[in-house]
Amino acid sequence: MDFLMSGLAACGACLFTNPLEVVKTRMQLQGELRAPGTYQRHYRNVFHAFITIGKVDGLAALQKGLAPALLYQFLMNGIRLGTYGLVEAGGYLHTAEGTLSPVRSAAAGALAGVMGAYLGSPIYMVKTHLQAQAATEIAVGHQYNHQIFPPQSWKVALAAAMVSGIAVVLAMTPFDVVSTRLYNQPTDAQGKGLMYRGLLDALLQTARTEGIFGMYKGIGASYFRLGPHTILSLFFWDQLRMVYYTYTK
Repeated sequence: MDFLMSGLAACGACLFTNPLEVVKTRMQLQGELRAPGTYQRHYRNVFHAFITIGKVDGLAALQKGLAPALLYQFLMNGIRLGTYGLVEAGGYLHTAEGTLSPVRSAAAGALAGVMGAYLGSPIYMVKTHLQAQAATEIAVGHQYNHQIFPPQSWKVALAAAMVSGIAVVLAMTPFDVVSTRLYNQPTDAQGKGLMYRGLLDALLQTARTEGIFGMYKGIGASYFRLGPHTILSLFFWDQLRMVYYTYTK
């Protein structure tokens, strides 16, 4: 469970931070192995880089490399935090007297970090190549012409649906948990719930009693149920639109 929770949490954060990763990659490649003042600075600062990429490459370019970025975050953080959580749960971080050992904690953290970085490195490379891709007038660094999927491929819709499935599950699971409990709670003779007064009360009680992880109980099952549903819905929708526009032109 630690692997899944930490991996999904990192993916949720990645949806918001990936544009900054695109900007960081471009700025780090700008002027590679060239003395200051001998090259054109396409990106003067973070804010200028955001505006430039959005204007020239389009707003969608700020999410370049999102698919490998999500996979990288899931693997790296899932393995890193999940492994550390397992070691901690097994009691290996404490001495015979029951005190926390800084040396063991540092060793466990280092081992988990090395494992995550080693397995995630190839994916990080692909992510960097994709995020560096830019229009000729603002290109920096070596330009790889990777194309994960051909244009208009059904795989594009499938990949997008998989990513959106993660976002939907992260956003909706707390409400799904609460709705399940509201529907399942015992009632009095008038049909009034005996445990929760309503949606907000159920959310607050769950968070106070069970913590933030209590809000995400069953998230794995939710994704394997909602994920395929979202994927297939968007996939069939996209394919039906393509068929419609093909035969109506």
